[in-house]
Amino acid sequence: MLPSLQTLELRPEGGWLEIRLNRPEARNALSPDLVADLRAVFAAIREDRTVRGVTLRGNGGTFCAGGDLKGFRDTLQAAGDRDAVIAQSLDGARLFAEADSLPQVVVAVVEGAAMAGGFGLACCADAAIVQADAKFGFSETAIGLSPAQIAPYVMAKLGPATARRLLLTAERFDGREAARLGFADILCETPEEIANAEARLRRQVLRCAPGAVAETKALLATLRTLSTQQARAEAAAEVFADRMTSEEGREGVASFLEKRRPAWAETAE
Repeated sequence: MLPSLQTLELRPEGGWLEIRLNRPEARNALSPDLVADLRAVFAAIREDRTVRGVTLRGNGGTFCAGGDLKGFRDTLQAAGDRDAVIAQSLDGARLFAEADSLPQVVVAVVEGAAMAGGFGLACCADAAIVQADAKFGFSETAIGLSPAQIAPYVMAKLGPATARRLLLTAERFDGREAARLGFADILCETPEEIANAEARLRRQVLRCAPGAVAETKALLATLRTLSTQQARAEAAAEVFADRMTSEEGREGVASFLEKRRPAWAETAE
């Protein structure tokens, strides 16, 4: 059962969940309520294999403008409570970690702008569909702040050298440059192209076994933490053995040899 939320619009359809950030009056800035609502949805679907994929998108023509600066000023800066700042920052850290580690395939559809923490959230996705004239940038250093909690995900997505330059200089750029830098997996000029690209990704994911997707994502995360080739090989072998002997593995191999669709792909168009 998905929670009822004020800051998100949820659109479940055919094994897919579209999550729309729904604070258009604030350019979908990451307020504490929005962070809490996203975390609640992620918790609700984490163990639900009937949800095969997730699309993150913003209402009002903007993906996400980053942290809610007005809220930061009116509450955290006004009170001068350093412990409250740390607590809110840690909530953000949990959000990014939970988005990054969701067992489902996560697609970010970026229209309008993805700035600062909003860009960081998009970096947690497995694939990014980007409007060519969308605007990007890590604006924190330009206003005296630090892109603290998003930095690991930005580095993982863009690579250390590019991440360092963008995080330190607060450079702004468009979707075409985001594609050149390796962030945008699919670059689109029109809303129709975005819709077609997102539908194509859905079809591709729905042909894949949900358990295999979940374990592959977990393996990829584990491999980042292992320091030796032997440790990486052993971790990969464990996962491969688990998949080969699983019900999905048996069904997948049988369907390939019998030249038919596996059970989980029967509804994929």
